[in-house]
Amino acid sequence: MRVKIQSWNALATWVWDIENEEMCAICRQPFESPCPKCKMPGDDCVPIAGECNHHFHMHCIIRWIEEGSDKCPLDRSKWVFKN
Repeated sequence: MRVKIQSWNALATWVWDIENEEMCAICRQPFESPCPKCKMPGDDCVPIAGECNHHFHMHCIIRWIEEGSDKCPLDRSKWVFKN
């Protein structure tokens, strides 16, 4: 018996490699989903880490800081971007 493949539909998924955190604590969206400002997930909406090792969507933490808070939303330590 021979089988002939007439069409092929590939599917791929990806996830950010972040330990112990599955979603942004500011917008409550998974890191694989875009923040409320973005329409598509990917490199334009990356998770950003602070020195406290908490992660947030880049746009979420930038908006948080621009609105006047210089503290981490989770532990209230001074927010410093991790290099």
